[in-house]
Order: sequence, then C-alpha cells, then structure tokens
Amino acid sequence: MRLIGLAGWSGAGKTTLLQRVIPCLTGQGISVSTLKHAHHGFDLDQPGKDSHTHREAGAHQVLVASARRWALMTELRGAPEPPLAELLRRLDPVDLVIIEGFKRDAHPKIEVHRAGNGKPWLHPEDPRILAVASDVAPPAGAPPHLRLDDIEAIARAMLRHAERF
Repeated sequence: MRLIGLAGWSGAGKTTLLQRVIPCLTGQGISVSTLKHAHHGFDLDQPGKDSHTHREAGAHQVLVASARRWALMTELRGAPEPPLAELLRRLDPVDLVIIEGFKRDAHPKIEVHRAGNGKPWLHPEDPRILAVASDVAPPAGAPPHLRLDDIEAIARAMLRHAERF
C-alpha cells in the first residue's frame, strides 16, 4: 500500500477536498482508504444504543456489524493513543491510503491552506510537505503550488508523492 497525507489547520478544507479527490481517484480504478485523526473526545457511538451500553459497561472492544458495514470500537481506557504506524497496519490492503490530520507525524504530505483561515503555513517547519494546495500562491521557496480547486492535479500529486509503507 502507498500513503499520502493531507495536513492543515482546522478549517482549511481538508475534509471538503477529500470529498472531491476520493471520487476522482476511485473513478480511475484506484482503491482508497482514509485514516482521519479526530479530536480527543470524539465518539461514533450514541447513548441509548446497545453498543454504547456495552462500552459503558466496560467492554474493551465492541464490534457492530450489519449486511452493509461493520465497525470495531476499541476503548483505550487510559492507554496511550496508538501511533500512526499501528493504525495503518489495521487497514485492509488498498492502492492508496490518505491520511487526514496527523500533521506532526513523519509521512509525505500535501499541505491544505486557505488564506481566509488566518493560520500560518505548515511547510516551513515540515520537510515532509511535498506540495501545497491553496487558494493563494505560497511564499517564495515553498513546495510546488496546486490550486485548491484543481482536483485532478491534486489527485495526480497525491499519487506522485505517495510512499510505500
């Protein structure tokens, strides 16, 4: 499998970009999985559902399955957050894994930047950022610039910069 990351501050448009890039890639016959880093308190489960009740009762893992999908939830219960490499090993083989977030980890990335967000550029501090997808031209010396609305160019850049893991 190969991987590439999208890194950027909250509100830069990483998820919106992924919503457009994934169909572009899968339309070319490329199988894609994503790994998203979430905020500390996220929860997919709902109070009142049996799975939530199982977790609240102390179950270490709860696997919910149907004819359409399945999901495995693991409670860390004070254990450290698993490192990115461990999470990647849990994915089924695909052509490309796109990582959203994990901006401090050492993997190849495309920076997503929106001028209106008011946040600083990430690339000056991260040599693993190999291209910048932005609504404005980056400063001189930045990695190659991709227009944020040029989905096909961003998809090509993801494939070009993806690395095997």
